[in-house]
Amino acid sequence: MTKKRRSYTPEFKFRIALEALKGMKTIAQIAQEHQVHPNQVRAWKKQLQEEGFQVFSKSHQRIEKEHQRKEEAFYEQIGRLQMELAWLKKKAAPFI
Repeated sequence: MTKKRRSYTPEFKFRIALEALKGMKTIAQIAQEHQVHPNQVRAWKKQLQEEGFQVFSKSHQRIEKEHQRKEEAFYEQIGRLQMELAWLKKKAAPFI
């Protein structure tokens, strides 16, 4: 029988990482209290130190990727429009 991986909410990860960052308890104690592997607690603590709260937010990453896709599409459209404008100027020059 296979075990299903547990997934944790960004708030839970933040709470655990913040608790580890405070240093009031050892990482082993925190891991045992919350039934999480100590290496996971260390990883969350390191991520919190490096990137802050947004590191655990999937919505932040999704929004960032969506923004990047839209930006690429806009630049592509700008390029097409510039090419069309240059072509129209070239073709309309004899009539002006």
